[in-house]
Order: sequence, then C-alpha cells, then structure tokens
Amino acid sequence: MTLALLRRALEPRTVTAIAGSPETDVLVAQIRAEPYCGSLTVLPGPSALPGLPPCDLLIAPVAIAEQVLAAAAGRGCAGLLVPDGAAADCDRLRSAAQAAGLRLLGPSSLGLAAPRLGFNATAVPVHLAAGSLALVAQSNSVAAGIMAWAARRGVGLSGAVVLGEGADVDIADCLDHFGADPSTRTILLAIDDVTDAARFLSSARAAARLKPVLVLKPPRREPAWPALTHSALIVTSDAAHEAAFHRAGLLRVSDLDELFAAAETLGRARAADAGRLAIVSNGDGLAALAAARLRQAGGVDHLDREPEIVRTAQDYREAVTRLLAESDIDAVLALNAPLAPDEPADCARAVAEARSTSPVQKPVLAVWVGGGEEMAGIFAAAGIPSFATEQDAILGFQHLTRHARLLKELMATPLALDEGDQPDIAAAAALVDQAIRQGRSWLEPDEVAQLLALFRIPMLGLVIAADAAGAAEAAKVQFAAGRTVALKIVSPDIAHKSDVGGVELDLANEQAVREAANRMAGRLRQQRPEARLTGFMVQPMAHRAKARELIAGFAVDPCFGPVIVFGRGGTAAELIADTHVALPPLDLASAENLIARTRVSRILAAYRDVPAADRRAIAAVLMALGNIASTLPQIRAMDLNPILADAKGVITVDARVVLEPDPARRRHPAIRPYPASWTLQLALGERRFFIRPMKPEDELPIGAMLARVTPEDLRLRFFAPLKSFSHAFLARLTQLDYAREMAFIAIEEGSGDAAGAVRLHADPGHVEAEYAILLRSDLKGIGLGRALMELIIDWARAEQLERVHSQVLAENGPMLALCRDLGFEVRLDPEDISIRRVTLDLGSIDGEARAKR
Repeated sequence: MTLALLRRALEPRTVTAIAGSPETDVLVAQIRAEPYCGSLTVLPGPSALPGLPPCDLLIAPVAIAEQVLAAAAGRGCAGLLVPDGAAADCDRLRSAAQAAGLRLLGPSSLGLAAPRLGFNATAVPVHLAAGSLALVAQSNSVAAGIMAWAARRGVGLSGAVVLGEGADVDIADCLDHFGADPSTRTILLAIDDVTDAARFLSSARAAARLKPVLVLKPPRREPAWPALTHSALIVTSDAAHEAAFHRAGLLRVSDLDELFAAAETLGRARAADAGRLAIVSNGDGLAALAAARLRQAGGVDHLDREPEIVRTAQDYREAVTRLLAESDIDAVLALNAPLAPDEPADCARAVAEARSTSPVQKPVLAVWVGGGEEMAGIFAAAGIPSFATEQDAILGFQHLTRHARLLKELMATPLALDEGDQPDIAAAAALVDQAIRQGRSWLEPDEVAQLLALFRIPMLGLVIAADAAGAAEAAKVQFAAGRTVALKIVSPDIAHKSDVGGVELDLANEQAVREAANRMAGRLRQQRPEARLTGFMVQPMAHRAKARELIAGFAVDPCFGPVIVFGRGGTAAELIADTHVALPPLDLASAENLIARTRVSRILAAYRDVPAADRRAIAAVLMALGNIASTLPQIRAMDLNPILADAKGVITVDARVVLEPDPARRRHPAIRPYPASWTLQLALGERRFFIRPMKPEDELPIGAMLARVTPEDLRLRFFAPLKSFSHAFLARLTQLDYAREMAFIAIEEGSGDAAGAVRLHADPGHVEAEYAILLRSDLKGIGLGRALMELIIDWARAEQLERVHSQVLAENGPMLALCRDLGFEVRLDPEDISIRRVTLDLGSIDGEARAKR
C-alpha cells in the first residue's frame, strides 16, 4: 500500500469512532479535550456501520474490528486504530485490513497524535504541543513516559505513533512517513524488537540520511544457547541489533534520561564536525567541572585551551560570537552560575543573540544553574539546547559528535577495488553443498582451507594425517625446512580443540609429534569418550613475533541474518570482550570502520619497535567474510581465530565452518548485496560499453561524467542549471539501497570513462518507481540511452513493480519520443504546463506474483 494512504491515517482530517469499549471511549474523550481542527464522528455501535462515512481514520474496539474493516472496504477510508486486543488478534486483523485496503494500527495501541492538527488520540492525558520531534514506539508505557516528558518540557511533536502489537503498520512504515515529513526534524524510536529486518534497515537508512534518528532499545537477557564457535557466542541478539542500528546510521541510547538529553540536543542543534568544544563560563569551578567531564568522555575542549571566564552579559555576547567564528571550534558550551551583579536572564539573552546573529551556524549548548523555565524559554526560542547540569550538556555534545560520525560513515566513499579477481562462488557453493549432502554439519579442515583459498583469505598450510605415525611423517617436510610444527586433533564432535587439550605447539622433531599425538588422543578419550577422533592436523608454526592476534568470522542472527565479527583473538576472545560486529556486505570503508571501533585497533598502529600492521589486508579479510556470508547461506557460522596480523600482511592460523543443512533455517543478509549478476557488454557500432550496477566508489567517474555534460543537458535532466556537484550530491547518486533503488552505469571500454547512467527509485510500498537518465553529451544519439532504459525496465519487472514513471520537460523532445517508443503514456502535468508526466504500466505481473510479493 502506498505512503499516501498511511499519511492520511497518521494525519487524519476526518475521524470516525465506533463506541463499544473503555479504550475507545478514552480516545474519543481525549480527542474532544483538544482543539482538533478536523471532524470527529462517533457511531453508537456495529448497528450504525451501514452508514459508515468515508474518513481518514477509524477507531474501533477489537471485538468489532473485522466488521468495521469489512464495512469500510471501498468507502474511501484510510486506516483503523484498534486500542485494545492482543497478539493473538494480529493475523486475522492483518488479513482483514489487507482485504479492505486499509492500514491497521494496533491491536493494543496506545494511539496516535498529530499535534499540528490539535489531534491527540492517545490514552495519555497531556497536551502535546506542535513541533519537530516525531515519536514512534512499540511499548505503550515507554511512549506514555516520553509524551509526558515532552508535555512537561514544552517539547513540540510533529507526530506520535504507538504501534502496539504492530499487526500491519510497523517501524519501517513510520520511518518512511516521518522521514519524508518536512515538519519532522528528529525521529525518536522506542522499540523492543525488529521483525522485518530488511524493511527496517532500508527505511532507517533512508530516514537517517535526512535527519537524526534516535533509538531506545533495552538490552534483553540472552538465552544460554549452545554455541559452536566464538563468533556465535559474540553475536547475541543485542549485538546484532547494535550492528543494524550502526549500519543504518541510527543513534542508540541506553535509557530514558539519555534519550531525553539526545532529543533535547539534536532536536535543536545540528551535528558538530570533529568534537572540538569551547567552554565559556562566569565561574572557574563550573568551567573546570565541564572541562573535566569532557576529557573523561574522550572529547577535546577547544584544542586543550583553557575555558574562557567572563563576567558580564556583554562578555558572553562577545566571547560566543568570536568563538563561533573560529575555524577550529565546532561548538560552544555556555555555562552560568547565579552570581551578582549580572542577571542570569541578561546573560542568557546575550548568548541567544550571539547564536542568532552569527553568520556561522554552529551548535551552542547552555547550562544555566538554577535557571528555571524562563531561561529554558530564552534558549529554546534561539534554537539552543539547554541542560540542568554540565554532565547532561557534555552528554548532549557527545550525541552531536556521534551523529556527525554516523553521517560521515553513511556518506563515505570507499576506494575503488580491482574487479578482476572475483571469487569462484559456484565452486564454493559446490564444496559446501557436498558436505551437506554427506550429512555433515562441519567442513573438514582441508575443505575449510579450500574455501578460504577461493575467497583469497591467506591461511597456514596444513596436512591431515590419520594417526600419530602419519602426523610425524607429514611433519618431516617442515623440519627439513627448519620449522617447528603445531599439532591439532581433528574431531567432528569437538568445537574448540583447546578445551580438551587438543593443541600442542612448537614441536621440533618426529618423536615429539608422535608423543604429542598420543597424549592428545589419551586426553580426548578421558574427557570426551564419546567424541570421534578422525585424525591430526599438522601445520608449520607461524613465528611472527610482532604479529597481533585477531579474530574474524560471522554467525547468523535469527532476525538480521549473518553478522560479521572482528576483534582481539585467541582462545578467550569472547571473554576479552574486545570485539565489534557489523552487517554484511562490507566495502573497504565499512570494513575499516569495523576495525577502528575495537580497542585492538590502537595496537595495529606502529609503536616502539613494532611496525604498523597491514590494515588493508585485515580489511580485505573482513570484506571476503562479508562476501561468504552474503553468498553462502548454507554456512551458519565461521571463525578465523587466531589471525596473525603484522606489517607483512595477515595469516589465518585456525578456522572452522559450521553448516546449516536445513534450507528453511537459512538466513540471507538483511542488507541486499551488490547485484553482480546484472552486468552486460554492449556494442553500439564501433563503440563498446560495459554496463553494471552502480557502486559507491563510482562517485569520481560520475563526477567526471557530469563535467562532460553540457549546461543545457544538465538543465533538461535536473530541471535547473547546475554548476558544481558536492560530495553529498554525488554520494546520493552513487550510494544505493538495492532494496528500493537501482542505478546502472555504462563504462566506455578502452578509456574506462563513465558514459551514462540510469536510475530507478521505488516508493516505500514497492508499487511504483521513478526513473532518471543522463548521458554524456558527446554520446547522445548512438542508442545508449535506449539500452539503459530497456535495462532499467527489465530490473523493474524483475522487482515486480507495477509502474515506472517520471517527469520530462516538454521541450525535451528526444526523451519524450523514446518514452513513447518504449510504451510510456505521456500526459500533461496539471500543475505545470512545461512538464509532461510519463508512465509505463508493467502489466505483465500476474496476480499470483503480486500476492506473493
């Protein structure tokens, strides 16, 4: 269903309530208590349903919800709010709402509010002021607390939606709605769990590019599931959610206090750049407290300069004005204690004036000790977040800098990588499928080595021997080369070999190998008599004295699919707790970011006589793991532990791979991976082109292509003259969410230059999509535009979209002619006679396919 239908339900101008339950009566009373600018009709009960009028929002108790939905079908109604009921009602209500063509909020929803309309249909008896903060919550009690806080602090809301059991309208729907809402500046999410991970991430990433999204999710106690790998122990449900929030650019907070502080800050100020904060205060002690708190939090207070001490309101005005203009200042914190003779209100107005008149729009934060409502009002009017204590202000500043970093990560452009050395996915799948057909849940060590080799992950060589004598014989090659060896048991029943004494290191001769093998076999018989011993693995010792021990791998989360793990390695990797997780697929930028979030990343740099480790090689391993996780759902978990990393590169010492035999339990990545299969070679006369889906690293080629497009052609494409293209503009063109958008780039063979591009962006309901196309001006008229248009239409059909549309300037004759030739309907735009609306109905989708979608 389209976003327009949801918008009508969440911003209702006409409401019809059907009496019949205490919950419904409470909502009706609340609507009447507010200055609702729409119309409210109350029907006495089900007997009045034959006269149900068309409306934006229906409110009805769960007992008659299905009757109401049936009566509303075809009458122009948009949505139904069900304030009572339980999870057991979800399936039947969802089916009934889909059949009626309405959006359903609930059951068991606390309600919704649209303060701009004076509309409050929630069971929270407070007045909600209109503002720019949107609230989306699953928990009724948490939502009630946040709305009460907003009313008490005078924080205005652009809307509030409490999902209840979420039978139909969910978090992703609300993110799409408030992300597109021009009145919403910041979105607050209070959630318990994510269900549809792919939709959630797609909507969250789109919204977070436009405005801050704060998320409050309490950590859950994890069940003590048996884990066969270190990665499976590390990838808890909470860790997977954390990875998802980070990847989407959401700012997670841990409790209501932090949520309120973050909302206060990001609701009034925009992100600081690099965390450089200047402090201005009328007292040394107060300034020292703030500076100490900032240093404790890891911030930098004005490049370690001392806080500025001021005395008068004029001093405040001059200091704040000057500091905002300095290039090495990202934000200013103004502090005030009620000291005579100056009035705190005069000082507050001076700071507000300095902020309002500054030509440089940087954040200003304020702490007026004991200031009360008057000071808060002065700062709110100037867009300055204010706090009760310096600790709260520093926490608010941290939210600004964290959000700035998240935005940079979202907009980062990774370096281009060589595409000529791609792994053999088919061979890897055959290797894994063979093991599954044989009834095995693990890959054997030699199979693991083959898999890693296919994905270019370096690993120590190994030999599998059946017994102690064979192990001693296999080790002779290493001894002859002057190396010692490591000996490890091979058992399909032992997850961690060291747990049963199944590893011995630095064995220097054949006798030592035989004795070690016998000792390990004896320990295994004593500790795990049921375990099978199928042989011994012999590896050369990796003597790399200055190498760092790392772990990398992935495990599958039931909601988000595979989750990549990286951090400090060794036998106690999960106990050291220096690991972070990320969702695949990974590019170079996201792999580097995952590395940087760990403490071990600090010792990857050079220190003392230890040269820096090769971080590019580590990132390459993480990208390869992301590729494995994305393309081989037959793998449930994978550990590379330890990986040794130094200046020479990386080497995997030990690895294990757990298989998922059951196809029904296989989980695909929550983020849609790069659609590599959509590539083709195109010959147009003597010219040859390579066409493929666009990547983030195409920012430079696209920028170079735009420089070779005439101003007139740019005007026809963008409907306005463009003279320059910022990083943000180009990143928006090239960084795609393949779940809802696609772009193809044509590369001219020989020169490697970008020749043209076509893009398609689907609506959140995945019903229709808008296309856009641009060619280099010197390549018009050779058939490239038609080829790109046909390709993007093929993609739309494969995605089971119903329509493709766009707007074309009436003077763009060649584009309109191409559209007609491809079957588009061309109509006048009723709002602008200079524009034509072009629409292609992709009617080849049959009803069964639509239903499955």
